[in-house]
Amino acid sequence: MEVYLDNSATTMCYPEVGELVYKVMCQDYGNPSSMHRKGVQAEHYIRDAKETIARLLKVAGKEIIFTSGGTESDNLALIGCARANRRNGNHLITTSIEHPAILNTMRYLEEEEGFRVTYLPVDEYGRVSLEALREALCPETILVSIMYVNNEVGTVQPVQEAVKIVKNYKPSILFHTDAVQGYGKYRIYPKRMGIDMLTASGHKIHGPKGVGFLYVDSRVKIRPVIFGGGQQKDMRSGTENVPGIAGIGLASKMIYQDLEMKNALMRELKLHFIEEISRIDHTKVHGLTDEGSAPHIVSVGIAGIRSEVLLHALEDKGIYVSSGSACASNHPAVSGVLKGIGAPREYLDATLRFSMSEFTTKEEIDYTLETLYNVIPMLRKYTRH
Repeated sequence: MEVYLDNSATTMCYPEVGELVYKVMCQDYGNPSSMHRKGVQAEHYIRDAKETIARLLKVAGKEIIFTSGGTESDNLALIGCARANRRNGNHLITTSIEHPAILNTMRYLEEEEGFRVTYLPVDEYGRVSLEALREALCPETILVSIMYVNNEVGTVQPVQEAVKIVKNYKPSILFHTDAVQGYGKYRIYPKRMGIDMLTASGHKIHGPKGVGFLYVDSRVKIRPVIFGGGQQKDMRSGTENVPGIAGIGLASKMIYQDLEMKNALMRELKLHFIEEISRIDHTKVHGLTDEGSAPHIVSVGIAGIRSEVLLHALEDKGIYVSSGSACASNHPAVSGVLKGIGAPREYLDATLRFSMSEFTTKEEIDYTLETLYNVIPMLRKYTRH
């Protein structure tokens, strides 16, 4: 049996999305900037995708900017807004357990462009300290970025409460959320919530790799970070990735169909997995296990076995998982998220992330559990203490 439990790293494309991407690449392949029929046809795919995503978020199509993925969207949001709003202040706020696309961009703004950045602490479950957020806000603050769902432990951040704190302090402070792990799992309405910018990625929602989008409220002052032919109203130059854009549009539409039912099934599998894995001695589930966690992510520390060793032992049995986030490089390193939540030392390099999708079955979960029951004692037996 082959079991894929690394859906937070990437997902299988919906077959319908794959067919559409192929059609746009090989039949409707015009450049959307061309004025002839093929170009107009390509432009229609972009417009349709914008309208689909805008309807799901309850925003305007003109507020959607297509990018190469979550990392570029995060860079555009942070760098573009920091530069555009610098006259109003030079202070930025984020959390200590963000995705590297946020943390490394913040460090760049701090070290190379002179901005001051506050990194908020989190509790043992990975929830950001709202009290620390209140204390960090100051007249110089121009941007706050807090992720929607943590990509490693699955904790859902109190974004709604954080937005209220920020906007009550100073309405002009911009609020961005990296919703790469939340989009397609939750119904998110940025305008209703007061979110000024939102990041999403295609390959996390059964869409293609290499495409994502950034929602930017029309009132937000932002500068481009990529310059060229002026596509997308000068905000993101370069010939649009029409196959990818068409794909993320269709994937967005499909993943939100019967969303509550899909989430309920994943959460049922998640709770079953947590209950059974907890029977193994010296294991720890990181983060929350209730509704405060995403339905598809389980982070498990298994003391006495390095995560890389257990990962490959599972791979030998046809089970695919990840250590850490699998979103940076494939070079193993101690997770900053686990450090941030104060995970015990024995779990820092001994944690795996199991992440499901709507296609995951109970048979696959049970096969994974059975394999873990057999493999863990054997590996522990041969581990040097």
